[in-house]
Amino acid sequence: MPSASFNPLVSRLSPPPVPSVFAWGRAYDGASGPLIDLSQAVPGYPPHPDMLAWLGEAAASRAYAGYGPIEGEDMLRGAYAAEMAEIYGAPVIAQNIHITSGCNQAFMAAVMAIAGAGDRVALTDPFYFNQETTLAMLGIGRELLPLDAADGFVPRLDEVRATLKKGVKAIALVTPNNPTGAVYPDPLLKDIFELCREAGVWLILDETYRDFLPAGERPHGLLSIAGWEENLILLYSFSKSFCIPGHRLGAVTAGERTVAEIAKVMDNLQICAPRAPQVAVARAIPALKQWRDANRAEILARANALRAVMAGLPAWKMDSLGAYFAFIRHPFDDRKSAEVAEMLARKAGVVCIPGAYFGERQEAYLRFAFANADAGTIATLADRLGGFTP
Repeated sequence: MPSASFNPLVSRLSPPPVPSVFAWGRAYDGASGPLIDLSQAVPGYPPHPDMLAWLGEAAASRAYAGYGPIEGEDMLRGAYAAEMAEIYGAPVIAQNIHITSGCNQAFMAAVMAIAGAGDRVALTDPFYFNQETTLAMLGIGRELLPLDAADGFVPRLDEVRATLKKGVKAIALVTPNNPTGAVYPDPLLKDIFELCREAGVWLILDETYRDFLPAGERPHGLLSIAGWEENLILLYSFSKSFCIPGHRLGAVTAGERTVAEIAKVMDNLQICAPRAPQVAVARAIPALKQWRDANRAEILARANALRAVMAGLPAWKMDSLGAYFAFIRHPFDDRKSAEVAEMLARKAGVVCIPGAYFGERQEAYLRFAFANADAGTIATLADRLGGFTP
């Protein structure tokens, strides 16, 4: 009797990478001190007490036990639209916002709304692995827009033009970038957006780590361009800023027609994002601004701590640093990145993500999510990396 088969678009994918990396860390014997987790991008400090109280209050309310609006709670869509308008100095209204269960879902819903099996979407190389696997399981082809360390892992316009000529439906960029941390400058984003508009192609901009740019730094001016709604989709995560990744809450900012298309997808994916976190975050956006600003300063301090450590380790090269991540070139040219990362976890107690998980060309790299560790912990990397051999 023949066995039932799986969807080959899913079965041919590798298992989720983060659990395998955690398994390496569990094999560490503690000889060099406590385990240092620089793997998954999670905040290394707890949520604000008020946030926890608001979450509990909303979760205990009968009012939020039923289904909610597919596009998100009105109070959160309004609060987030007001924050977007303040950040970007451009008119953004609640109808431009769609709330999702995390930013991974925001990407999947947006891609499903604009592309189908057989279409092609461009990602950067290196790419964020969940976006790459999302395209693969949907049967959407992947084009790679190559990035180079010599350019600070920032896209070059000639490569963007070449990618657009391949007939893609969208270009998806992440800034500040995962895995490199690179921040794409406003003039470059405007140029890329104009190239996409000329080609009739969507620009998807994942800004999960936007809140950890230096204070007062406007990410870009794309929302001030007339007609942006026809070609631009912005993605965001509330997880990092509010330290609630387990509550899964993200957002899409787009034109009203795009929001309506995404709602069709969301009605089948999840019907509505979790309601209690939406209510809590709607209160937190205006109330916890100073707390979030302090966290921004803390993350910048951690980045500076890692910069100081790497300056004293000439064999290890930090090719990019920003927001939550550093992309580190390891000194073991004859070893694959997964081998180096596994031995670093098992022998030195430092857990990080192999560069090859972000693209085949990235074997020379490791991704450090430095935001997970405080400055004192980061300082101990000097001894662990300096004395390490795989």
